[in-house]
Amino acid sequence: MTDHYFSADPSAPFTREPFTCQVWGQRLDLVSGAGVYSRGHLDIGTAVLFRETEPPEPGQVLDLGTGYGVIGLGVAAAWRVRGVPAGAGSGVTGVEVNQRAVLLANENARRLGLADRFGASTPDQVPGEATYDEIWSNPPIRIGKQALHDLLLHWLARLRPDGRAVMVVGKNLGGDSLQAWLTVQGYPTTRIGGAKGFRVLEARAGASSAG
Repeated sequence: MTDHYFSADPSAPFTREPFTCQVWGQRLDLVSGAGVYSRGHLDIGTAVLFRETEPPEPGQVLDLGTGYGVIGLGVAAAWRVRGVPAGAGSGVTGVEVNQRAVLLANENARRLGLADRFGASTPDQVPGEATYDEIWSNPPIRIGKQALHDLLLHWLARLRPDGRAVMVVGKNLGGDSLQAWLTVQGYPTTRIGGAKGFRVLEARAGASSAG
């Protein structure tokens, strides 16, 4: 069967590939790898997400589908530049089913000196009681609509009251319909930006969120 970047344990030979990108004005030197999404470059959707937003305020942030960690590490790097102390109620959790991606994300955090602000793990390693002020994601649309819906509902339920989720989704991959669906599910969702065929969506915690 063909492997995908969302496979838990890809069978492609594990070769690392370094690259550099700009995230909210900060240079990040990252290492990607075979079998992990967006190997060797910053994908267009995530680039649009960064261009259309500002870093979140300090708090507990979940990077959903973190890959090799670019979104979560971008958040952590932005906090460091702003002088936000490590810990003190703030931190980024990257969650990812792809075990190679988890390994690379944590390696990248150590390499960048951000391991005290960011940590990646598989979903089963995330404490059941953990809740978040914000969720940031370039979600894995290609896992299929039902699987995507189940994924989003599971993690959006971890939002704290007044929390939000910020996501980038391709218009041709259902960005507009996802916006409507999230609103119906109790997470009022608006479009806060977009470019190059991508929508940047903000979903607010509703009655279904953790309290």
